[in-house]
Amino acid sequence: MFEKLKPLGDRIVVKKTYHEHKTAAGLYMPYETQEKPTTGKVISMGPGRPDMNGNLIPMNVIVGNEIYFTKYAGIDCGDYIIMREDEVLGIL
Repeated sequence: MFEKLKPLGDRIVVKKTYHEHKTAAGLYMPYETQEKPTTGKVISMGPGRPDMNGNLIPMNVIVGNEIYFTKYAGIDCGDYIIMREDEVLGIL
């Protein structure tokens, strides 16, 4: 469903990237006990936001970029997050 979603303005849809975590004893921790993921892949994005004169400011990220964001960024929708571009901390 979120793969077909076309965000408006400067919003982007990100698919979270989960990493397997192992304890020192070699046991894998389930996802529920881990911290929220802070990396993901951009699935779709809006056209950008207008400036004061109505000109469109282009987006810095593109579809397919691996990005880094804060734990509390955007709206959490399960495996996906809808967030503004200014909540992105960097491109990996």
